[in-house]
Amino acid sequence: MKKWFVLFTILPLLLLTACSNESSSANNENEKLKVTTTIAQIADGVNNIGGEMVEVQSLMGPGTDPHLYKATQSDIAKLQDADMIFYNGLNLEGKMHDILDKMNDQKPTYAISESIKEEDLLDDEDDKNAVDPHVWFDIDLWKHALEEVKSGLIEADPANKEYYEKNADEYFKKLDDLKVYASEQLKTIPEDQRVLVTAHDAFGYFGAAYEMEVLGLQGLSTDAEYGLGDVQHLVDTLVNREIKAVFVESSISERSINAVIEGAQQKGHEVGIGGELYSDAMGEEGTEEGTYIGMYKHNIDTVTKALK
Repeated sequence: MKKWFVLFTILPLLLLTACSNESSSANNENEKLKVTTTIAQIADGVNNIGGEMVEVQSLMGPGTDPHLYKATQSDIAKLQDADMIFYNGLNLEGKMHDILDKMNDQKPTYAISESIKEEDLLDDEDDKNAVDPHVWFDIDLWKHALEEVKSGLIEADPANKEYYEKNADEYFKKLDDLKVYASEQLKTIPEDQRVLVTAHDAFGYFGAAYEMEVLGLQGLSTDAEYGLGDVQHLVDTLVNREIKAVFVESSISERSINAVIEGAQQKGHEVGIGGELYSDAMGEEGTEEGTYIGMYKHNIDTVTKALK
């Protein structure tokens, strides 16, 4: 009799536990992967490839300079709460290196641009031990970096492998179309005017991809110093080559480039601001410029209009 009592007492508990575990398992299957990225360009790629399966947050918003960015306590909490982390690497997020390195010991953490072959990266002329981290301006290289995103999502969620692959294929097709658009537009600029002058040297890959000369007052990092000699050299270039427009960047103060404009004016050469370009940061979330494709297209249209 005692055996039957024990059986009838325990059996409902076992069934309840089983149902609870099944429900928990189902909830886990429906939960989105929590992904944290450093720059918004990566977040946009994760959103396009991950689709409905991911919940993405970027640490660095509009107008943020990743070269100088220091993680806050809330950023560290976001990194710790994430299932996985994607960042650019190549020393773009230089002041976050130690934090990201520690996170790599705790969870999947991908420096996506470091997957690019070394021979495809541009050297830093000021530092022989460094390379240009602004790879998102070469669409082909950026697609290669985003392959790391696809692989990372598949590794974390293999059940949805086909979904991620399909999304990536569709997104990469849009990027291919963007590359064609960019090439066609920039070719309308007279060859002698295909010179892109900005505050810091973030557009090297852009110039290499579309056969444009790129001149920056500062080096690859906004942390780099510049002096009167750098300003004067750029002023002389503008005057001698009769370049009619320079560009400001959304993540950098206009002060440095204004010094160049004033220097050219003192030599009798009028130079205008051709517009604002997105370099290290994208536009406001919810706007066209808040997406990678929209940001890139804005830059193409702004440069073309100013230099034609």
